[in-house]
Amino acid sequence: MQKALILMSVALGLSGCALMKHPSAATPEAAVARPVIGAGASAAALDQTTAAERAAAVAAKPAGGERALGAAVVALGNPAEQGLWVKSPLVVAPGKGRVVTQNGASVAVDLLPGSGAASLSLAAYRALGLGLTDLPEVTIYAE
Repeated sequence: MQKALILMSVALGLSGCALMKHPSAATPEAAVARPVIGAGASAAALDQTTAAERAAAVAAKPAGGERALGAAVVALGNPAEQGLWVKSPLVVAPGKGRVVTQNGASVAVDLLPGSGAASLSLAAYRALGLGLTDLPEVTIYAE
């Protein structure tokens, strides 16, 4: 009888554990304790490139002998990764190039190999005048 009471007490105690929340669970209180980097910051505040760097990238003329790698729909890349770049499976080795939107806007970028969906840096999005939620189709060119 005593063993049965002990087993029943342990079972009830353990079943109550499922009702308790782990301190690392995503709750409003946990969100306050762990702020998101850049939360509430504007795109301009997150972009470390200067206006002069963006202007130079937009003004860069196509290099002779560049070749089209193909078209890709791009999403906004990780804002913590600074610079003017595009990551795409179309790129097989790092290099220099440019992306051109369907309306003809162009920006010089670093070409980075990627897998999955293509992404474009925050600075490149801003230089092209794209909205941060836009998913534009661009043509990627390599020098």
